[in-house]
Amino acid sequence: MFASRVIADRNGRLADVGSGAGFPGVPLKLLIPTLDIVLIEPNAKKAAFLAEVVRELKLEGLEVYRGRFDNLTAASGFDYVTARALGMHEEFVQWSRTVISVDGSVILWLGEKDAVHVSLQKSWRWSKPLPIPGSHSRVLLVGSAA
Repeated sequence: MFASRVIADRNGRLADVGSGAGFPGVPLKLLIPTLDIVLIEPNAKKAAFLAEVVRELKLEGLEVYRGRFDNLTAASGFDYVTARALGMHEEFVQWSRTVISVDGSVILWLGEKDAVHVSLQKSWRWSKPLPIPGSHSRVLLVGSAA
């Protein structure tokens, strides 16, 4: 829910990469129902779980894509691309540039050290890392294409 403060366009499109159990995509959809969200999850069991969550909660504007993010090449125009526990930061940030809208943002949940490493990528403008409440070393890092 903390990330909702950096989502300015409440009618935007969001891609949640590596959704796993649905975080942060499902809570963001519940908090901001006007967002169109694609949950991207390569693991078949996790994707099936996410599809069941979408059905049970009757969430419209929430799609589950089973596959790797870099195989989702036809999609574009996302206002936000999120990743919480992905790990492949450079590959993810490069891919994000191909699917994000001109004014779009990348939102990453990272440890402080990873945030420093990622923010060194000069082809992006990075915000100052936002400490996540209740966490000792996790931050939210927001970037936009330079």
